Amino acid sequence: MWQQIRFFLQNFLPDLHMPRIRVTDVVEVLIISFVLYQFLVWAKRTRMWSLFRGFIVITVFILIAIVFNMTTIIWITERIFSIAIIAVVVILQPELRKAVEGLGRKRYLSGLLPFDARDAGRFSDKTITEIARASFEMAKVRTGALIVIEREQSLSEFEQTGINVDAIVSSQLLINIFEHNTPLHDGAVIIRGDRVTSATCYLPLSDNMDLDKDLGTRHRAGVGVSEVTDSLTIIISEETGKISVACQGELERDVNPERLRERMRQIQDKPEAVRTKRFWRRAKKA
Repeated sequence: MWQQIRFFLQNFLPDLHMPRIRVTDVVEVLIISFVLYQFLVWAKRTRMWSLFRGFIVITVFILIAIVFNMTTIIWITERIFSIAIIAVVVILQPELRKAVEGLGRKRYLSGLLPFDARDAGRFSDKTITEIARASFEMAKVRTGALIVIEREQSLSEFEQTGINVDAIVSSQLLINIFEHNTPLHDGAVIIRGDRVTSATCYLPLSDNMDLDKDLGTRHRAGVGVSEVTDSLTIIISEETGKISVACQGELERDVNPERLRERMRQIQDKPEAVRTKRFWRRAKKA
């Protein structure tokens, strides 16, 4: 055995040629690895994962047909291959759109190129306080509500389905909007910055089969809009009086006041210096 290994090393290794690795080659491999990883993560969360497994099964059958020279199956495969590609794109159109939109929402260069620099954040601390106060006041009396807070992606297409309000956010305004038997209580409220822009807005329903079956239309609408946009949605259940938060297609149920404020602060996008100053101010009060 050792003689065979020695023979191989003496006769074959000198003929091997190791290509010269450039920096651009390493960068290229890293880029391809990153894109492939992101694609697999995206596919795992969508219907494409099931289609991919089905595609593997079909490929195995086609290989068997080629090995045993099944000409009819090979002829059919050659004719429908181009049509199948178009069909897959059509079937996965919603998922492909979400993937491209998600790629556009990622702020890869935000630290280097501050296009959207804000001194006070996306909205003020007062807005957080008013939304939280209104949410728990409505939860106490089991008033159903749906509050959508805009982030980077515009919600104008959903605003157009409702009634224009354009008023500063206040707990009294939100409570009055969702009061029973009032003209604006049905539908969602959209908040941009420190202003309520629209009420009675219609939102897309989620088709996520993993959501609990006991969730109603209000919760499915809250999750649905968070799936197609980067917004944060606050849902107040009319049946239980519990508050849920939906973001990026994930639903967090039965949140307490502090947790609700924390979720809103996470999307507030205040500069680090402002957050540090607020932390030390709270520490001194404590």
